[in-house]
Amino acid sequence: MLKTAKIFWIFLALSVISSVPTLAQHAEEHSAHAEESHGEGSHEEESFNAGEFVIEHVSDAHDWHIVSFGDIHISIPLPIIVYSKNPELHDGKSFYVFMSSKFHHGHEDYKGFRLSQTEENKGKIVELDEHGLEAGKPTDISITKTVAGILVSVVILIWVLLAVASSAKKNKGKAPSGLQNALEPIIVFIRDEVAKPAIGEKKYEKFMPFLLTVFFFILINNFMGLIPIPPFGANVTGNIAVTMVLALFTFAITTISGNKHYWKEIYNPDVPWWLKFPLPLMPIVELSGVITKPFVLMVRLFANMMAGHMIVTVFVSLIFIFASLFNAGVGLAASPISVAFSVFILMLDVLVSFIQAYVFTLLSALYFGMATADHH
Repeated sequence: MLKTAKIFWIFLALSVISSVPTLAQHAEEHSAHAEESHGEGSHEEESFNAGEFVIEHVSDAHDWHIVSFGDIHISIPLPIIVYSKNPELHDGKSFYVFMSSKFHHGHEDYKGFRLSQTEENKGKIVELDEHGLEAGKPTDISITKTVAGILVSVVILIWVLLAVASSAKKNKGKAPSGLQNALEPIIVFIRDEVAKPAIGEKKYEKFMPFLLTVFFFILINNFMGLIPIPPFGANVTGNIAVTMVLALFTFAITTISGNKHYWKEIYNPDVPWWLKFPLPLMPIVELSGVITKPFVLMVRLFANMMAGHMIVTVFVSLIFIFASLFNAGVGLAASPISVAFSVFILMLDVLVSFIQAYVFTLLSALYFGMATADHH
């Protein structure tokens, strides 16, 4: 257990230290692009756009950026998979699969497709008409940075949990060690302190696979998002589409598992008749609660994890904002404070990662318990 903890904290410390120069490199690249776009004949200095830099860092992308050296950008290309609704624009062909490197970081078109730079579709793949103008968006099922991050986390989870299960079978009756020693207390905690109290001793077992899956999936993706080295660094749980799917799973299981008492309390609650007739006030309130519960799950996880990433990039941006507004010396003087706060926020995000995984799992268990509770 001690050896595993040492490895974890060493790995985490390295990721915290490496994140700041990586973000700084992104900011320098952003400033270089801003200066290029200003025009050759102008000598007016282009100010650093902090808002655009922050949004670019936390948004999804079609490649996995590693580092930039001037005009040389090193990144891992990801598969582009699109289905065109206008095959006449592509010589009659509708389905295309190619690597994102064909776009050369958004500077070139490929096969009638382009990474849009317009304000409306920025970063999205669009189709081009015969004049080279944007003609709409194709059906895009590409493997983006977020999707790739999910696939990596799933592979790691399957490998770790199968290894722990195999170790538990081999060491049955013996004291756990290694990964089993690290994960077994967490699994027991979810069972004894979350599932049993929220759902009940008799009904909790059938919900345990989902609760453990969602807990470890959120936790590992929270941690991976803090490590700015591919194949980590994807802002998976800071993507509202991902948190929406997780919340919809909870909603679907709650809806399917709901007993007749649960539905009666929604459509015909035990309240005075004048709260149900002629205006069904209480049924409306109860039904709205069914919808707002998964919505709250979705927004809470998304907002907390997105905020952590954004705060770090904002602190790093302060260095370049001061340098842009005053001079490089002022930016250099502000850098120790910015770096210190960035490291502090990253360390705080470690705690937040555990808390958010726990809260999502706990609330899901409470919803399951409410849906399956017996009438007394």
